[in-house]
Amino acid sequence: MRIGLIGTGRIGTFHARVLSRHREVGALVVADADPARAAAVAERTGSTAAPSAREIFTWGVDALVIASATASHAELITRAARSGLPAFCEKPIAADVPGTLAALHEVEAAGTQLQLGFMRRFDAGYRAARELVESGRLGRLHTVRAMTSDPAPPAPEYLPLSGGLYRDCLVHDFDMLRWVTGREVVEVYATGSDAGPDMFRAAGDVDTAAAVLTLEDGVLATATATRCNGAGYDVRMELAGELDQVTVGLDDRTPISSTEPKGPRAASRPWPGFLERFAPAYEAELDAFLRMVVGEGENPCDGREALAALRIAEACELSRRERRPVRIEEIRID
Repeated sequence: MRIGLIGTGRIGTFHARVLSRHREVGALVVADADPARAAAVAERTGSTAAPSAREIFTWGVDALVIASATASHAELITRAARSGLPAFCEKPIAADVPGTLAALHEVEAAGTQLQLGFMRRFDAGYRAARELVESGRLGRLHTVRAMTSDPAPPAPEYLPLSGGLYRDCLVHDFDMLRWVTGREVVEVYATGSDAGPDMFRAAGDVDTAAAVLTLEDGVLATATATRCNGAGYDVRMELAGELDQVTVGLDDRTPISSTEPKGPRAASRPWPGFLERFAPAYEAELDAFLRMVVGEGENPCDGREALAALRIAEACELSRRERRPVRIEEIRID
């Protein structure tokens, strides 16, 4: 296959390396808003650099991978749909619900395939947790605790474009709550703190957030996130049932230590960031996309799944602003 990749930043460069050596990819064409950056990635991966995203479409490809800036996603998804191309896109589809719905309508009208990059669905730990919940081994599930902690804040110029901590970061945890438990969120109560670096207040964002979520059968969940976890990159989920409880993300690189005399010591090599922690999952999601394109697999995360996670994030943002519980149906998607 001939694959087009738009966006050669940090995650786009990772995708280029994976695609360039994948057995299903005969040729890879890359483009970026910065042509020099695209050319550099092309040279390192044995790919072809296009002058701009426009050439990706005019030169002709069999499928498209979108790893560009968030603001471009909806337009590129729409162009792919109208060109009859299956597309893989890093989250989000768009910065808000109306933009997301408009892009999804284009995909559905065209009858094309769109897979979203919620890579945790391909992580071994999360997949094992999902299987345990489905098997009933935990018994009646009653409590879930999810967390994402970044080791350092992003660049100040990124924050106003990110959509905020709930939409940019915790949306992964919201997707995992739905996917691992098989249940829908019905109500949220969220709060956040901007007591950290000044750039968060300037962007109208928070550096630390917490949400209590009620799932449809009464399961209670918490989801927390911070941009300021100096110990390292920490992503975990705990699931507790009447028969057993399990933890995702606890290994010898988890940046946490115990204060107990016989507890585990701090990790000697804590996870530095998401690319290192989820590298195998990122590779697996692209493999799933390519297998879907050639007709060997189903779509593991379509656009409607991404919309459901965004809806929870929007409800949390509304709850934070108005300081009240928010029912999910308050976020209209019709």
